[in-house]
Amino acid sequence: MAWLITTLIVVPIVGALLVGATRNYARGVALAFNLGTATCAFLLWRSFDSTLPGLQLVERHSWIPAIGAEYLVGIDGLSLLLVILTSLVFPFALLAPSRAVGDRGFYALMLIMQAALYGTFTAQNFVLWFLFYEMSLIPAFLLIRIWGGEKRDRAATKFFLYTFLGSVAMLLSFLGIYFARGTFDFAGLTNLAKTGDLLTGNFKWLAFAGIFLGLAVKVPLFPFHTWLPDAYETAPTGVSMVLTGALSKMGVYGFVRLLLPLFPNEIAALGPWLLTLAVCSIVIAPLAAWAQADLKRMVAYLSINHLGYCMLGLFAVTAATGRPLVETQAALSGVFMQIFNHGITAAALFYFVGLLEQRRGLRGIDDFGGLMQRAPLLCGWMSVAMFSSLGLPGLNGFIGEFLIFKGSFAIAASFTAVAVFGLLFTAIVFMRAIQSLFSGPLVETGVAFAELRPNEKWVIIPVTLLMFAIGIAPQFLFNIFNSTVVQMARLFA
Repeated sequence: MAWLITTLIVVPIVGALLVGATRNYARGVALAFNLGTATCAFLLWRSFDSTLPGLQLVERHSWIPAIGAEYLVGIDGLSLLLVILTSLVFPFALLAPSRAVGDRGFYALMLIMQAALYGTFTAQNFVLWFLFYEMSLIPAFLLIRIWGGEKRDRAATKFFLYTFLGSVAMLLSFLGIYFARGTFDFAGLTNLAKTGDLLTGNFKWLAFAGIFLGLAVKVPLFPFHTWLPDAYETAPTGVSMVLTGALSKMGVYGFVRLLLPLFPNEIAALGPWLLTLAVCSIVIAPLAAWAQADLKRMVAYLSINHLGYCMLGLFAVTAATGRPLVETQAALSGVFMQIFNHGITAAALFYFVGLLEQRRGLRGIDDFGGLMQRAPLLCGWMSVAMFSSLGLPGLNGFIGEFLIFKGSFAIAASFTAVAVFGLLFTAIVFMRAIQSLFSGPLVETGVAFAELRPNEKWVIIPVTLLMFAIGIAPQFLFNIFNSTVVQMARLFA
């Protein structure tokens, strides 16, 4: 069944070609191919043995032997989790309100980006991984540049420059590693790092800095985050959903797959500084969101905050000494759950902002008011997404944050204690938004504000039910990555 991974990558590319050749029904064709990728992802899930650690369903072919490049793909629990997340976010994003409905180029680029994400989450050789990694940036740049809103030129250019420069730094670092060790294979490099330093002298710090820079920009981690609010604000709603729901996970995935296993000593040496950056992402981002008048910028800054929780958990378990194994496993499980839950919840919030903008042509917090009287269903469902993002018990957002704090408090108590203020500031941001949008004074307009339409309910209800299902009975997700967490905890120990 190893061919399933290749099929998963190829199907969206074939879909992009057919969308480009189709004059009509571009969205319908794209959704049909998303059904195909969702089927492949489900079959991968069914074929995956969650009791076994390590890679499964591996497919390996010689590609460019002269430079050590192979077509090598496989999945472990984290990879499978991200494949499932990508398969959920993309159809959700394709159904979002968009000015590009019927535009073949828009949907073709979305499918290419989806294929690149599948490749990034399954590739196990750096050359192949980097090819997919860069392949995802070009469609994202074009989607913002062509179909974005005001200031799209500046936002797209900023996005491209930040991510491209980070990618160049990462490429140079891995070229140095290859010349020193003669392999691009992730597993081989990890085994070399277990037996001692992967590199020697000052060069190991240069290689570490290059990979760290490339991944920190992608997450993004404070202070490398300044491209994100502009890109998320300007991008079409569906693209913003993909950027926050799936594309940002490439950075966190890279930290887990590349940086932490290859440079454990360097991370331990810089532990307090890295934890400080994570805490800054958690605390400063919601303060910035509090100051925003634009709803999309507000959600964008909160996305930085939630990804900061992931980095707090990762840096806590790798930077501290004397880590209890149980707490390490709790923190890693929380990071994996937070990756998945943030992807669903943040995408839902951008979807709701898109609905508000579609109805009014505006998305400022002060442009609405009294919506609970006009559209109680829309407000109710949107409130669920907000409370999920806030981490309310019973919803999916609570599980990951609770486990991250549980593990991190036992390992890096002082940094985690400061990070708790991020929860308070996030609550203030959402309470302010709810008061202004739903319960504020009525804002009179010449156009009636429409309640949720039937086609919108068919999108919102399944996603919201998934939030409740994960919040109440999350074991079906834990089963996917438990063995991977145990293996990584032992590696970091």
